[in-house]
Amino acid sequence: MQDIKKTIEALRAEIRRHDYLYYVLSQPNISDKEYDSLISKLKKLEDENPKFKSNDSPTMRVADGILEGFNKVKHRQKMLSLENTYSFEELREWVERVHKGLGENEKIEYVVELKIDGVSANLTFKQGSLVMGLTRGDGEAGEDVTQNLRTIRAIPLKLLGDNIPEFIEIRGEVYMDRVEFIKLNKERENEGEVLFANPRNAASGSLKLLDSVLMHKRRLSFFAHSLGEFSRHSGIPPGAGKGTKIKTHWEFLGKLKEWGVRSNMHAKLCRSLDEIIKYCNLWEKKREKLTYDIDGIVVKVNDISQEARLGTTLKSPRWAVAYKFPARQATTEVLKINVDVGRTGVITPTAELLPVECAGVTIRHATLHNFDEIKRLHIKVKDRVLIERAGEVIPKVIKVVESKGGQEFKIPKKCPACSGKVIKEKEEDVAYRCINPSCPAQLERGIFHFASRAAMDIEGMGESVIAQLVKLKLVNNFADIYKLSQADLEKLDLFKEKKINNLLLAIQKSKARSLSRLVYALGIRHVGEKAAFVLAERFRALDNLLKAKREDLDNIYEVGVIIAGSVIDYFSQSQTKEMIEGLRRAGVNFKQEGVVLKNTPLTGKSLVFTGELKTYSRLEAEELVRKLGGNPTSSVSKSTDFVVAGDNLGLKYKKAKKIGVKIINEREFSAMIHSGKGMLK
Repeated sequence: MQDIKKTIEALRAEIRRHDYLYYVLSQPNISDKEYDSLISKLKKLEDENPKFKSNDSPTMRVADGILEGFNKVKHRQKMLSLENTYSFEELREWVERVHKGLGENEKIEYVVELKIDGVSANLTFKQGSLVMGLTRGDGEAGEDVTQNLRTIRAIPLKLLGDNIPEFIEIRGEVYMDRVEFIKLNKERENEGEVLFANPRNAASGSLKLLDSVLMHKRRLSFFAHSLGEFSRHSGIPPGAGKGTKIKTHWEFLGKLKEWGVRSNMHAKLCRSLDEIIKYCNLWEKKREKLTYDIDGIVVKVNDISQEARLGTTLKSPRWAVAYKFPARQATTEVLKINVDVGRTGVITPTAELLPVECAGVTIRHATLHNFDEIKRLHIKVKDRVLIERAGEVIPKVIKVVESKGGQEFKIPKKCPACSGKVIKEKEEDVAYRCINPSCPAQLERGIFHFASRAAMDIEGMGESVIAQLVKLKLVNNFADIYKLSQADLEKLDLFKEKKINNLLLAIQKSKARSLSRLVYALGIRHVGEKAAFVLAERFRALDNLLKAKREDLDNIYEVGVIIAGSVIDYFSQSQTKEMIEGLRRAGVNFKQEGVVLKNTPLTGKSLVFTGELKTYSRLEAEELVRKLGGNPTSSVSKSTDFVVAGDNLGLKYKKAKKIGVKIINEREFSAMIHSGKGMLK
């Protein structure tokens, strides 16, 4: 056992070393594939030997399950905002105030750093391990986003070295690289979601995600830049901890490197205002060559004892200031306002512009975000507008500088891609969307959902197959899937006899799926697996659901007004009715077989599954729970009745133990299922 423990500890140390080489030194010496292989090896050993698991292990970055929200936590030391300067004259005045505050003849050094355009975060380490991560919030208190911050590989879960403080708060900026930002917005565009205006907005939005798995996919990064509380809780004075003393900010940046915490490599020690101005001019010219956005330079007094003497105002430190770069702006003419349809049907407006140079780039388009923004700015075709590219990858329209009195832009009532109905689901929504299930702009994503495992489960109908079927116009709506023939599939790349037969068999088998899975497969807005099951159980046949009135749906407790509106809008369209008739002709099952049993061991019970089940797939288990009157959910809370634990347990299991939720194994769950099924006899 000791050998296994040593192997696990050695693997963790090796992975932390590679994180250090990659993020702190920018000198990786293994490929991503080799790194992932080390993580997999460590995870396997930890799963086989759970008593050696540790919260600061590299395998514990991503949590299992959905968070319920973020708690507000008061900062031990206020997170102040920096005073801004916008000219070298204002910067000179700040330096003069510093000299006046410390004494005209006192020697003063400054540290200058790039001002990362990100989101402030405060990391707390105890005994070298990351125990908490907070947003800045209002400066007095921030939100506890520890679980999300743990997913950022540039943030160490455990500090390196032997000379580690007992307690330390390290502050910095969470940011998104431009390449990752472009990739994320492309994905959002494909999904029909509203685009992020800039990397900072994307980083901020990501930190507020309740799903840390999704947060992990966002690939945020982090630069440390400031020291918060430091070992004060243990009676050791500030700037001390296990023999560690920090006298200057420059020294602190050096310590960060020793501890394996990433700080910006472009920081510089300056001894005069002229050196500071030279640094500002240099990076204003070079900022576009960086892979991340900066919006200025931060200047700090280097000596920590001098910082203490200068003190703070209510809002800002007197010992630090930000020099903000001038915004990159230009004026041009709006040639046209276009509307695009995303893959979820969201209609998004963009301005087509008379080409103009701005920040070294020729701008031809600018985002208008949504139709409310057009109304707010009073933008019309032929207007002269001010656009800005202040670090943003997507330029934005700031205001109209000259109105040409053109015609007001009208929100389209019909989808530009298919002429389907365009709706705004709730008054408070900003998004309008096309709800035609056969809209060509949404078709590929819709078919992928229809064929997914939780829906009609058509094995072999993956993204590349769907893309070809749509491109060749073999499938124009869901019903067309059931018209596919061997001759049709022979037109697809790499489709031979066996593959063709397997897909045709999977399509045939899918006709027998339950009504609840068909309703879910249709992709009706707001109708997830649970709502689809409730609707199928209530109406028992698709024809009954088609005839349902809004009040019939409103009165169902688990449905409500929003889902009711979506269902009515969806089934009222002529395209939907035509597609439903196509499914009927194909022989797709329109009825819900069986009944939801009452007074079973699971009636009214809320269950969460964690780990891998051997007897059932997760989908099968959840469907059985619903048929026996239970409610399968994805996250553990105090209202959860049971957690069913399989193999390879994760954080849901730990949370259940912590808050006292009853945990049962798969054998006990099977006994409940068999007992409930027995009531059918």
